[in-house]
Amino acid sequence: MRAARVARAAGKAAAVSPLAPAGGFPALPDVAGVTLAAGSAGVRYRNRTDVMLAVLAPGTVMAGVTTRSATRAAPVLDCEDKLARPAASDAGAAIVVNSGNANAFTGAGGRASVAAVTGAVAARTGVPEARVFSSSTGVIGEPLPHDRIVAALDGLVAGLRPAVFADAARAIMTTDTFPKGAGAEVVLDGASVRIAGIAKGSGMIAPDMGTMLVYIFTDARIDQPQLQAMLRELTDTSFNAITVDSDTSTSDTLLFAATGQAGPQIASGSAAAEMFRAALKDVMLDLAQQVVRDGEGATKFLEVQVTGAADDADARRVALAIANSPLVKTAVAGEDPNWGRVVMAVGKSGAAADRDRLSIWFGPHIVAENGWVSPDYREETGAAYMRQAELVLRVDLGLGSGTSTVWTCDLTHDYIRINADYRS
Repeated sequence: MRAARVARAAGKAAAVSPLAPAGGFPALPDVAGVTLAAGSAGVRYRNRTDVMLAVLAPGTVMAGVTTRSATRAAPVLDCEDKLARPAASDAGAAIVVNSGNANAFTGAGGRASVAAVTGAVAARTGVPEARVFSSSTGVIGEPLPHDRIVAALDGLVAGLRPAVFADAARAIMTTDTFPKGAGAEVVLDGASVRIAGIAKGSGMIAPDMGTMLVYIFTDARIDQPQLQAMLRELTDTSFNAITVDSDTSTSDTLLFAATGQAGPQIASGSAAAEMFRAALKDVMLDLAQQVVRDGEGATKFLEVQVTGAADDADARRVALAIANSPLVKTAVAGEDPNWGRVVMAVGKSGAAADRDRLSIWFGPHIVAENGWVSPDYREETGAAYMRQAELVLRVDLGLGSGTSTVWTCDLTHDYIRINADYRS
């Protein structure tokens, strides 16, 4: 434990999750109108990249979704205020993010720190302060040393460059073991439009939109109301459909910037809008699943599919009850095909259920049907399946057409170690 504390204090990265995507950080497309920089401000640790700045071209429109936590952090409240204001069409925008300190539960001082940082960014970039969005992630309940971030801004502004998404993604990491990125390119009316996104998240992850910090950029031409509606809809089946530990952060923020530098104007309901939406859906789901793959201490990636519910809302209740159950998650960690824990989770979910209509599968293997273990099931088959790193658990309630899919990971001893040692 002492060694872990020393490593954390030195800002050394943990071993990369065994579920991390092969090949490392992906090559993301250069999004016109987006410049980024990352640097070290010493917010919590010395010699660690911990601040990211994005400056966006004039004409950029911003959309966003934030946590519904009742103890939202000061930067979240500030983002909500700014997203609610109409912006001048010729205004650019900027996003500044720090790791190491969440600036949450910091009283009036938290708002003052946000103002100090966003005001300094505005002064150095020429972006109106009302269009400077900030996020903070890390330890809760400690004053943000905003002067350190302000002192680092000159170097960040001087270092702004296109397409340095990997550096930006590393700057926003806390207990993450790998930087997370996803991108897409789609051709609309003969013109290429690009989407690139980065995310951070590993623990304190549960659906209550957004369940992490996420920044997505596109050079598409799309109006703000359409962008906001699309983002909100797709969040429900991506970032709101993952859980690591059932705990919702005070800092969850998803910001989406469209610079309007490429392609045709995307009309609502058009073929171009549907193509853009499909590409954005892929990027958001990829990022969301990467967060689960980096769940603190995770060794298993689990997809929970629920079908046959009375409605979609009930299906979601059951899926989340299964995905959030410590008993299910520890059984997955132990490679134990304990289907009784799945039955328990269905029963506690609050959704309509009938024991004698319930069916359960581990991957392709039917485990239980008609309220009892399937005559075709063999324990050794289930145990062999559970040894895989990526698993699918399906439940059919036999009541209706409601469906839902969520993604989670197992719960291991390392989750306890990481969080017991978090502030040391």
